[in-house]
Amino acid sequence: MTDAVAPKTLQSVLAAIELLRSHYARLRQTHGGEVADELSTVLALLDEVDFARPDLDHLKPSGHGVTRSLSGNLASRNGTVADVLAAFRPLFPALPWRYSYEPRADLPGLENSMAWAELVGPIAPFGSRNVCLGITAIGPRVRYPEHRHPAVETYYVLSGTARWTAAGVTQERVPGSFIVHPSNIVHVMETADEPLIAAYTWSGDVETLSTFADA
Repeated sequence: MTDAVAPKTLQSVLAAIELLRSHYARLRQTHGGEVADELSTVLALLDEVDFARPDLDHLKPSGHGVTRSLSGNLASRNGTVADVLAAFRPLFPALPWRYSYEPRADLPGLENSMAWAELVGPIAPFGSRNVCLGITAIGPRVRYPEHRHPAVETYYVLSGTARWTAAGVTQERVPGSFIVHPSNIVHVMETADEPLIAAYTWSGDVETLSTFADA
């Protein structure tokens, strides 16, 4: 039986998504190259999503362990993304956080230290087989190891700073950073003393799951 989702929660999720879409539209105008190209793709695909017909079975709080890292001070330290963080933050306990990799003995506890809450996608409150949109959370002092996926991915950092490595190049990514991962590029994220919270999108093959590069 489906647990009831409070109308206020659903309205707040929709408002947060709409705010994020407005940021993407602004970023498309202020960035060129692959950022503008991918955001044009994502925004066009989001326009096709039927936000009026949510699947509430996929809007249940999962109680994932990563939420323990999201209850403290989560300053964005970047005024340009503070409104998006403020829109999503009250929703964190109500979101459907999940982790899709098989647990590994050489990565103990990783399954409880990071997760993502998909809001648009094949298994999400707002269904789509062409685009995903959600929030990724990685707890403090966690290394999300080398992984890849066929989908083109973007991240929009809302809180926390992480060392980000893609195609062998490492950069420190701070709130407000926007990152594009081309299809199947191997990438790594590593947090320090604060959790990382970032909005993400997938386009292209959004139904094939991410895999660790050494799998």
